[in-house]
Amino acid sequence: MHLQDALRFSLRALTSQPARTWLTLLAMGLGTAAVVVLSSLGEGARSYVSGKFTQLGTHLLIVLPGRSETTGGPPPLIGGTPRDLTLDDALALLRSPLVERIAPLSLGSAPVSHGNREREANIVGTTADFQPVRQIELAQGQFLPPGDPRQGQAVTLLGEKLARELFDQQSPLGQWVRIGDRRFRVIGLLQSAGFSLGADLGDTALIPVASAQALFDSPALFRILIQARNRAALAPAEEAVLAILRERHEGEDDVTLITQDALLATFDKILNALTLAVTGIAAISLLVAGVLIMNVMLVAVSQRTPEIGLLKALGAARGQILALFLTEALLLALAGTALGLLVAYGAVALFNAQVPAFSLVTPLWAPLAAAAVSLATGLLFGLLPALRAARLDPVAALSGG
Repeated sequence: MHLQDALRFSLRALTSQPARTWLTLLAMGLGTAAVVVLSSLGEGARSYVSGKFTQLGTHLLIVLPGRSETTGGPPPLIGGTPRDLTLDDALALLRSPLVERIAPLSLGSAPVSHGNREREANIVGTTADFQPVRQIELAQGQFLPPGDPRQGQAVTLLGEKLARELFDQQSPLGQWVRIGDRRFRVIGLLQSAGFSLGADLGDTALIPVASAQALFDSPALFRILIQARNRAALAPAEEAVLAILRERHEGEDDVTLITQDALLATFDKILNALTLAVTGIAAISLLVAGVLIMNVMLVAVSQRTPEIGLLKALGAARGQILALFLTEALLLALAGTALGLLVAYGAVALFNAQVPAFSLVTPLWAPLAAAAVSLATGLLFGLLPALRAARLDPVAALSGG
């Protein structure tokens, strides 16, 4: 029997029972679509997290005061903070040629007022280098002026939400606001960029770090952001930073250093594991569809017993009968896979059009894996009915037995 005859025979068998065929295609298509959509969801989450970290800047090191460690003795078993980070600590890091920029941060909250309007806001004290390190974008005006970070000027940048609450539709540029008990002139307006370092930038005022330390009456820094020269310099820069701070802190390793790459690698591992887990769960639906194919084919064998007997009486070999029913199962799997891929890509495109802030990303392996599992499942579960058909006795089959 030629291939085209086998295909014609299988297609006629499938179209003769349209309801049964469409139900099988629906099950196989939904299983395939679930694999692709869920893997796209996991990959989209990974890309979203990576993009958010990239928005924080590139080649970043973050120095936190205190060292996270387990200590002996009675609880609590977490190491304390022997020494605060200071502005002099931050400036000392520029001695390393591996460090391109540093941005010391002093963080707190205070009332910000203009005229008869007042709002409690996040106050971030930093330097001019915070803009390139954190990749801050301005809506209007200019950023904090460069200069000696120990000399705090009475200037500030306001987040868009904060500026709108204080000035309504008026331009805040050049106006004076009161932050706590001090007056600052507005020189810029921050472009809204979501949350950063736990603070909503839209509801934040940036001031020089020395002004923030005076405002909060504290020389301690919240964090030090460090930008290495390039990606290759991250590891040696980490060692250099720790060495400088160890020297300044009398030989004590009393800071915690976090690298941007380490955070990304951790999230990558977690999200990849979740992607594989949900994809595996979706693949189970393909096994269910395979069982459905097997049941459909078993029913088809019982209904077409006389037809099989006639084929065998005309000289069809066992292998040819086996090939006919495997072809039918393969056609069901192929059509179900194609339907599932169309549904999946349509769903991904529709989601991305409706939710542009979070895009689903279909990895190359997802449709390939879904198609491979779908076809393998169809053939595997179609094998038993095909073997049963091939083993029928021609005389008994012709009599309908």
